Amino acid sequence: MRTKHSPSLRVILLVATALLILGLEALSAFANFNLPIHALELGTRDAMMRLRGEQEPAGDVVIVAIDDLSLAWKGEQWPWPRAYLADMVNILNAAGADIVGVDIFLFDESADPSGDEALARALSESPHAASVMQIFRDPLQPGSVTLKLPYPALRGSLDGLGITAFESRLDPISRSVQAFDDFGDDRYYHWAFELARLRLNTDPPTGATSSGLFFNRQRVPLRNGDLALNLTGPANTIQTYSAAALLEGDVLSQNPDAFRGKIVLIGVTTITEHDLYPTPFSSQTPTSGVELVANAVEMILRGAYLSETPLWVNLLAIVAAALVAAALTRLNRPTLTISALILLMALYALAGYLFFRFANLYLPLVAPQLMLFLGVILPTIEQAVSQELEKRRIRNLFTRFIAPEMVDQLIATRDINSLNKRAFLTILFSDIRGFTTLSEKLAPEEVVAILNPYLEAMTDVIHRHGGTVDKYEGDAIIAFFGEPVSYPDHARRAVRAALDMRLALDDLKARWQRAGTPHPNLEMGIGIHSGEAFVGLLGSAQRVNYTVIGDAVNLASRLQDLTKTYQWPILLSERAQRQVQEEFEAEFVDSPIVKGKTEAVNVYKVVGRVGGERVKGWGE
Repeated sequence: MRTKHSPSLRVILLVATALLILGLEALSAFANFNLPIHALELGTRDAMMRLRGEQEPAGDVVIVAIDDLSLAWKGEQWPWPRAYLADMVNILNAAGADIVGVDIFLFDESADPSGDEALARALSESPHAASVMQIFRDPLQPGSVTLKLPYPALRGSLDGLGITAFESRLDPISRSVQAFDDFGDDRYYHWAFELARLRLNTDPPTGATSSGLFFNRQRVPLRNGDLALNLTGPANTIQTYSAAALLEGDVLSQNPDAFRGKIVLIGVTTITEHDLYPTPFSSQTPTSGVELVANAVEMILRGAYLSETPLWVNLLAIVAAALVAAALTRLNRPTLTISALILLMALYALAGYLFFRFANLYLPLVAPQLMLFLGVILPTIEQAVSQELEKRRIRNLFTRFIAPEMVDQLIATRDINSLNKRAFLTILFSDIRGFTTLSEKLAPEEVVAILNPYLEAMTDVIHRHGGTVDKYEGDAIIAFFGEPVSYPDHARRAVRAALDMRLALDDLKARWQRAGTPHPNLEMGIGIHSGEAFVGLLGSAQRVNYTVIGDAVNLASRLQDLTKTYQWPILLSERAQRQVQEEFEAEFVDSPIVKGKTEAVNVYKVVGRVGGERVKGWGE
């Protein structure tokens, strides 16, 4: 059951949800707004990367790790003498390494000038050499920026130099590197681009903005200046050799071509140096910083950049999801709606995974899926709440007229709009004989003491027989049978109710007598007619009644008036008599012309049940 306001409320809910999600999506595109919806998108992208699984590295990059084994082998803590690093570079040069990259901050000259010179000389003899520098911004001194470069002798030995920084804005997970940074008028790029530039023999990156840059005739997508890492896998996916094994000669003895033509990165992987980072593949087994750089270099060389759809596509996807949700809510079949919702969400998630796996493109998943889900669920909840409120409204309305169990049946089987109709039913009018005159002789509290118990008892009888109380007019009761719950024997139910109403009046009089309540010897007259009438909800926005109107109602009223003329408590019209003759005996009384009629009406008096006790007239 729906109210006339339900559709507009659903539209309001849908539009409000869409505007909210559109706003959150738009804000999440800016670096200064780290919103939960963006965090969810990142988590979804992490899940897709894990689902895609490990990718076979191209093999262009290998790592020489200064690990815990190497420190234990040398018996020295970090930092090592630079002569050790020079020995490693010399071995790599002799092994045919194409590029040697030193992922170690070497800003100051050490206490061993000969070691510094040896390292610089070794790197100068490499076919290509690169290392890292830093643009340091002191968080305790806003505006304080320092450029930190390798010591002078080393600087002249390097073919490439770049920044190194990993970004984890929302959580500890490292998913990207800082693509570039500025110091004064100079722009420095991540040293992964420098390594790739030396490998490809191409120009440095150009045209850098927060959303992208150009490198090797290809546009590189960025997000807020960060380069997303398309990781090949968890830690140790990139071929890694221990520095101890290199210095001892074990690596080359087993594989003389281990470094030939390769980009070799030297980095510290010992846990004591805290250069380990959780990644989308694992937060429990972190990946070393040098391996993240190796992943970045592999990605740049392949051109396999992770990209995202632009903001306008994301917003368009949310709008499309809202429109689909609106269409689903119009199905008006909950099972079909939920099934279609689940299917569409699954298909969209599958499409997102396929784009990610085969095109390295991340479609927005969380925001459109959230829009689709809420766009269906919220109106569904609203509809359920509206239906429940409508049921309660109908229950509160109809329990004043019919039995509660009948109200439940009506709510379960009918729409409120179907209540307004023309129907063939039976109308019952009852009235206390001479009560108006009697009430003038009684005090108000005595009138109430008589009338309220009487109306309550008569209403209970009518409800028990499936009747509906239309209204009370003083001591008169107007009721009908056959609507809103249809009974084929509505006329017989009305006559049964009339007989039981007389018995209930006898019980009331006996109770009043036992209680010593002053009361006259009350009698009642009942008129019953079966015919076609309009039945439905009539009234204003402030007050509404479920009532019956029509010529059949007027005739039942006239029959009730005739009970005084013929001095008999229950009178029937001929049409009602034909409906009940198998169960009740009725005798023809007269054919008067009643008020409002031009033809005579055949009137019958109920004398009792067939084969049962006879009805007593007044005074008998």
